[in-house]
Amino acid sequence: MSGASGAMLGKRAIERLLELQVPVVATASAGARVVWQEEMPEPFPEALARWQEQPGFTYYPVGDLKAPIASGTYPSRGMVVVPCSMGTVAAIAHGLSSNLLQRAADVCLKEGRKLVLVTRETPLSPIHLENMLALARLGVTILSPEPAFYLHPRTIEDVVEFVVERALVALGALPQLGDHLTYHGPKE
Repeated sequence: MSGASGAMLGKRAIERLLELQVPVVATASAGARVVWQEEMPEPFPEALARWQEQPGFTYYPVGDLKAPIASGTYPSRGMVVVPCSMGTVAAIAHGLSSNLLQRAADVCLKEGRKLVLVTRETPLSPIHLENMLALARLGVTILSPEPAFYLHPRTIEDVVEFVVERALVALGALPQLGDHLTYHGPKE
């Protein structure tokens, strides 16, 4: 998680991966933790403690560049950064690895692993667009958290579920969207 609005997206992504029994190695930037405190009712340390009780969940502080995910020899299917700030997009696009989140993304790029960025910003500047285009040309999936209005979401949780499921399909953690999240044409 990086320091962009949308902490509930990151929370749901972790929880959904754990439900699927997919091993999760997580990190959160300082900005992500600040945003979490603004947006979420549960304090981040409490959520982290709850996740750490789950088998298959590991957390490393963002400053821990000795963490296994900082190495290309660590086996992973890929990485999703959710939410992903434009600062993180810029760092990844330009090969900066000043923290664990950026380094883990850099590892995914150099090792040819899936990298999904659930970007959060509006409006987008030309610099934002150029950075995302550069990453897309490298095979990175840029997934903005757009609601599927044609599915008639009723709550913010419906929108969050759709975005997270799309991200997990892009990552390869799910084979496809669930039937309830798939458009089947107009209702008659």
